[in-house]
Amino acid sequence: MGAGSTSQRRRALRRAGLLSTGLLVSLVAVGAGAIAVLKPYISPDDFEGPGSGSVTVRIAPGSSAESIGSTLADAGVVASARSFVKVSEDRAVTGRLRPGHYRMRKGMAAGAALDLLLAPSSRIVKRVTVPEGLRAAEVLARVAQQTGLRLEELRGVDSALVGLPDYAPGIEGFLFPATYEVEPGDTAVDVLAAMVERFRAAARQVGLAAEAAKVHLTPLEAVTVASLIQAEGGTDADYPKIARVIYNRLAKDTPLEIDSTVLYAQKRRTLRITESDTKVDSPYNTYRHKGLPPGPIANPGEKALMAALHPAEGDWHWFVTTDPAHRITKFTNKESEFVRYREELNKNLGTS
Repeated sequence: MGAGSTSQRRRALRRAGLLSTGLLVSLVAVGAGAIAVLKPYISPDDFEGPGSGSVTVRIAPGSSAESIGSTLADAGVVASARSFVKVSEDRAVTGRLRPGHYRMRKGMAAGAALDLLLAPSSRIVKRVTVPEGLRAAEVLARVAQQTGLRLEELRGVDSALVGLPDYAPGIEGFLFPATYEVEPGDTAVDVLAAMVERFRAAARQVGLAAEAAKVHLTPLEAVTVASLIQAEGGTDADYPKIARVIYNRLAKDTPLEIDSTVLYAQKRRTLRITESDTKVDSPYNTYRHKGLPPGPIANPGEKALMAALHPAEGDWHWFVTTDPAHRITKFTNKESEFVRYREELNKNLGTS
């Protein structure tokens, strides 16, 4: 082998060595780049500890873990969105995160921030419970008291803005009894609209329009009957019987003579009805006017709506809640028994 061949081999080996070194440097560079790219996912920036101070964050409805993490990071609560996403995925609680306003702290470890978002006490919300049978004016007063919204603002809401059904003449009867959550920033319109939407959901649930037609009523008349049932009280089992009394009296063109209607006309609450009460001049006075009053006199719940749509079978023409304290209501088709029941009521009220 000649000297030329030896020289060529040496040059080839040097080139191979240089290529190997270059490849190694490239691999190291690629590795460092990959680590830099993957580091936020493998070990994202995170604070330590519970944080300090106070900051309010709003989690929008439908937010993903990523968007929640970004919201927290933007507010300085967590060090990075990815740190929050990672801990929420590791703990498999992403599906438990709820929208709303939360009282958080700045500089929190992602795990501590997640704990606060899952703690009911961290959520900034006021709850108001509306029981069955309250009148609209009473509902508004209750909402104002429990939420801090101004009563004047609630009273001044334009009923056209709250999503009432086409057949509703106003909000009376359509502020559905339930528990509502009121968050920071919610307005009077928001709260009343939520109540009306809850009514509409209940109406769909009971098939209000279709079932009302089966008892020969319009939807408004059905809600009005339900409000009478609710206002008269008694037990849940009494509701379909009260509905039947109403329908029997309507069928015979007999005045309903329901005490709660004259009290509604006078904006009063009492168990004692006098003869002068029954003579009050109002279209809601069912002692003076035959048929149903012009609209609901209270806000009925689902059971009263169901009773209005599905009355019991019976020939009763009167009912009297003889013992209001124990919610005992008696039904009869004999006027003599009705008179006796009224006397029993007066005795229990101490007015006989």
